[in-house]
Amino acid sequence: MIKEKSDSTLTFADFKIEVLNDYTTAIISRECSLLGRKEVLTGKAKFGIFGDGKEVPQLAMAKAFKNGDFRSGYYRDQTFMMAIGELTMQQFFAGLYGHTDIEQEPMSAGRQMGGHFATHSLNEDGSWKDLTKQKNSSSDISPTAGQMPRLLGLAQASKIYRQVKGISNSSYFSNEGNEIAWGTIGNASTSEGLFFETINAAGVLQVPMVMSVWDDEYGISVHARHQTTKENISEILKGYQKEDDTNGFEILRVKGWDYADLVATYEKAATIAREQHVPVLIHVNELTQPQGHSSSGSHERYKDGNRLAWERDFDCVRQMKLWMIAINIASPEELDAIDAQAKKDVLEAKKAAWNAFLNPIIEEQKELIAVLQHIATSSSKKVEILKYVSDLSGIKAPIKKEILVTARKVLRLILNESGREELSKWITTYTAKTQKNFSSNLYSETELNVFSVEKVIPTYEDDASEDTDGRMILRDNFDAIFTKYPEALIFGEDAGTIGDVNQGLEGMQEKYGELRVADVGIREATILGQGIGMAMRGLRPIAEIQYLDYLLYAIQIMSDDLATLRYRTVGKQKAPLIIRTRGHRLEGIWHSGSPMGMIINAVRGIHVLVPRNMTQAAGFYNSLLECDEPALVIECLNGYRLKEKMPTNYGEFKTPIGVVETMKEGSDITLVSYGSTLRLVQQAAKELMEIGIDCEVIDLQSLLPFDIKHDLVKSIAKTNRLLVIDEDVPGGASAFILQQIIEQQDGYNYLDSKPQTLTAKEHRPAYGTDGDYFSKPSTEDIFEKVYAMMNEVNPSKYPSMF
Repeated sequence: MIKEKSDSTLTFADFKIEVLNDYTTAIISRECSLLGRKEVLTGKAKFGIFGDGKEVPQLAMAKAFKNGDFRSGYYRDQTFMMAIGELTMQQFFAGLYGHTDIEQEPMSAGRQMGGHFATHSLNEDGSWKDLTKQKNSSSDISPTAGQMPRLLGLAQASKIYRQVKGISNSSYFSNEGNEIAWGTIGNASTSEGLFFETINAAGVLQVPMVMSVWDDEYGISVHARHQTTKENISEILKGYQKEDDTNGFEILRVKGWDYADLVATYEKAATIAREQHVPVLIHVNELTQPQGHSSSGSHERYKDGNRLAWERDFDCVRQMKLWMIAINIASPEELDAIDAQAKKDVLEAKKAAWNAFLNPIIEEQKELIAVLQHIATSSSKKVEILKYVSDLSGIKAPIKKEILVTARKVLRLILNESGREELSKWITTYTAKTQKNFSSNLYSETELNVFSVEKVIPTYEDDASEDTDGRMILRDNFDAIFTKYPEALIFGEDAGTIGDVNQGLEGMQEKYGELRVADVGIREATILGQGIGMAMRGLRPIAEIQYLDYLLYAIQIMSDDLATLRYRTVGKQKAPLIIRTRGHRLEGIWHSGSPMGMIINAVRGIHVLVPRNMTQAAGFYNSLLECDEPALVIECLNGYRLKEKMPTNYGEFKTPIGVVETMKEGSDITLVSYGSTLRLVQQAAKELMEIGIDCEVIDLQSLLPFDIKHDLVKSIAKTNRLLVIDEDVPGGASAFILQQIIEQQDGYNYLDSKPQTLTAKEHRPAYGTDGDYFSKPSTEDIFEKVYAMMNEVNPSKYPSMF
């Protein structure tokens, strides 16, 4: 474990102790990898991906890593985590077994495979820990290069804390911006676009980021010649080299088996990044991967004899051992003793982790067996039940699934017997207790969740309050936000100098500065990453994606990283990022603005809010800034110039999240929609009223969460008919809406007619106003759809139109 040093003077005796400690950590990590692979191959673990071959450079990185720093890494960094004292041998194996106890497996409580590491940023109540007093690791994800965008934001936070004054509680998150964000990635994954996008953005922004590339010449089984031009990532990144009068990167190269040079290189990189806020790329080459990519295959299948021989000779742990002997730090016998002790310690840790994992399940196994034996004594199915008991008893290393399967199958046998109630109760209790180990913390379970915010209505001077463009309400509300929350900032394409494309940020950069209201390049994935990383370090970023369609460039980062962050850390990390965009009723294939079904099914874990006007949108921003959850706010693109009354309580009024609003009461049919389409629905309802059809019009306001008060089913109980109007494709968001109303709210109980949807056509909308009219629902479409449904009810009163 690396300790912080206040005195840079190091005697040879101290140096020897430190090197021997490092070597011990490397050997322990290597033994964990070797034994971990065996545990997978014997069936105790499902899958293994290990950090063997990368031990020595990770020791060097750990030496330069200080309290307050953040890692955003590759899933082979186990040695680093051990070196900074955040991963024990037993925890390593607990992760391999998928132990669902957060105390035993603090990285993800079994929700991710081993090799994915995290530290805890939050207290039990969801409040922030003092991140400056601990070494921090943002939670890993498997998608290659997916850690890169977040890394950019983790680094940018230091720049914000150094240069923006007056941020509340900043001492919990930064010591004057001196923290480094450390990234790690495999050489093959540098082929991903996310890597290049992040490198470019970091070079532009000049943030304290140190990026390590672990280069062992392969990506899975594919050689570097198929991965990287010139087979050398630092060679092709030469154009990013910072010069005296330019921005860019400092680029360093070092051999992954050279302990002394690695330590010096990482010290140099840390000094540059920490003091100058210049990003550094460290290309660590000549590394090996002794066990191949993972436990699913052998590297002997794709490496020739020469390569395998080289890997044996230049294994970084072996080379470190030879170096230590050569400079008289230790004798071969002393190092052999360390090796032997490490083997013993790792084996004992493995046994302890396995017992800690297995013993509670065995107790549950015994508990069910006792219940079944009791039920069998008075059951006509005694023989069959005891057969299940025997089979379950014979499982020496049971899993929870096998226990529950047995209970549920026995329940089928005794549905008409007295023991049914006892077993049913046991199954219900066991399922409830166990399910939360796998399903909790998708959203915030703290007092800072979105449902804790009380509605505050906009106030107005009088009934004749002045009307203004919707954009002005957004602008003035953002002004209030930036004054109220010094930690709030916004950034996006055109967000700064011109105040966004629709002038919702007009004058804000001039007032609050270029760091808090910032222009960025055309790079949506890393815009999201900036927001995620800064939100993980206590800031309140608003990441602007110019149009909803462009969100597709960032949907993977939203889905794989942001949406899963709280879930995959079991509530131990959070990123309350607000994503601002605009959409709905746009014209043209690439600007149609409504891929809602795709979004809501990809981003569970992020709230999706669809305000109908700018006052509602501003209220959502005010609500979200009092919460600790991420959200996407989709403003109506055609609403910025529409007139709305000017509130007097900017920054204070709050739109409730997850609550629908009834825009018009009615008795014949319930019409449900959201966003810009709602205006067409309201017009159609007005025209339908003229012929005696009384529609109830409901604005969803948010899709995730969805109608938490179940007001929609109350409406259907009154009207007995339902039409969902949506500008997404058929089966998109409308399918989700129907599922929520009909299944979750039991709306089918009250329907006298088939529930129906009116959506856009299956293709993207064609260009121009006519293209829009013939591609998406129109007022006439809505009128005729409702009329046809009423024709079915009373054909004499409403004769067929066609």
